[in-house]
Amino acid sequence: MIRLVGVSKSFHQPGGGSRSILKNVTLDVPEGCLYGLIGPGASGKSVVLKTISALMKPDRGTVQIGDDVLTGASEILLEQIRKRIGMLFQNNALFDHLTVFDNVAFPLRRLYAPAEDEVRERVTERLERVSLAGLEQRMPASLSGGQKKRVGVARATVTRAPIVLYDEPAAGLDPVTSQKIFDLLRAEQRASGATAVMVSSDLDRLLTVTDRVGMMYRGELIFDGTTDQARSSLEPRVRQFVHGLTEGPL
Repeated sequence: MIRLVGVSKSFHQPGGGSRSILKNVTLDVPEGCLYGLIGPGASGKSVVLKTISALMKPDRGTVQIGDDVLTGASEILLEQIRKRIGMLFQNNALFDHLTVFDNVAFPLRRLYAPAEDEVRERVTERLERVSLAGLEQRMPASLSGGQKKRVGVARATVTRAPIVLYDEPAAGLDPVTSQKIFDLLRAEQRASGATAVMVSSDLDRLLTVTDRVGMMYRGELIFDGTTDQARSSLEPRVRQFVHGLTEGPL
């Protein structure tokens, strides 16, 4: 379970003053749910992910992961919580100097330091799962965009974390490859039972895999409901964004 209550976050501007990014966001993601977070650019979606993952502290409000409250938690507790979260970053964030195998193995070695036999077994299983078996020794520069995304998925899930966050998992991919990535993420979430939060601008494909959807608009969560409720919403901003209408308040 993921819970945000009254979360606000501002950033200082170079010329002085501050810009409000999140405004009193309250959000519940049930355990085992695949939750889609949508909204226009610069509406605060990625900041919500960074707040959930304890990479960023809110100015106000509370963030809860399971029974643990992140707000005011010690660095020791935050490190323990981060171990329970896998994340796929928007730009994949692969290490250019590491092979595919070592990229996927990185969180295992850093967080748990298991025996290399276990590392090999877990990484091999993940790469087979994302259809990259045989590419263990390839370098990221030699991979296609879709292959890089799948390496990112393998790395985000290799620790078997109960919470997984995906930031624009299909950015820059063609429609067919995008659908394959979304289908893969859905299958992964169903197989593991993990709680997943996914930010994506590819609504046509995102809405084929989500259980629930939230829409951010200018730092506020203006909608939270099932995927069917998002499609049928009469809230003008939600309706315009979900159906790609050119006329409306956005």
